Amino acid sequence: MNNEFENDNPTMSDAATPGEEPMATAGAATAEPADPKEELAAAQEEAIRYKDQLLRLAAEFENYKKRMERERLAALKYAGEPILQEMLAVVDNLDLAIAAGQAEGASAEANLGALAEGLRLTHKNLIASLEKFEVKAIDSIGQPFDPNIHDALTTDESAEIPAGHVLQEYKKGYFFKDRLLRPAKVIVSAGKKSAPAGS
Repeated sequence: MNNEFENDNPTMSDAATPGEEPMATAGAATAEPADPKEELAAAQEEAIRYKDQLLRLAAEFENYKKRMERERLAALKYAGEPILQEMLAVVDNLDLAIAAGQAEGASAEANLGALAEGLRLTHKNLIASLEKFEVKAIDSIGQPFDPNIHDALTTDESAEIPAGHVLQEYKKGYFFKDRLLRPAKVIVSAGKKSAPAGS
């Protein structure tokens, strides 16, 4: 009788025993697919967001390029400013030298001496300023003539300076860093005066 009761009530026999999970129905086992329209809308929103970020980045980069170009042009335009500031110091020294050479009540000799001293100091100051910018004078006198850095104006005989060496410097030459800024204009020694024939 008890067996009949158990067989007649299939729901009881199919029910999970305590501690077991009930079996899921076929419909609940598979997740319901998302709506394609919703997926498309989400993808479009994401694309719009990325496009906006890209446009912002492109605009920022364009602004950066324009700013860099402005700064580059300004740097080129005012590249000589440090040199000019140094030259102003030389002009100030020349003004002082001229003023010292025109002192009222002083003798002409005293004025001339003050002017000469002012010019010497100004020249020294100018050379120091040029050296700050790596402009160096070429030492030519007594050196072998080098057509790469010397411009020969003429030759002259000399008992002291050997032939082919610089005898006199008409204009100093200068290097700017490792480049020739201006060749030295020089007179080249032709050596000792040759004795006249038959003497």
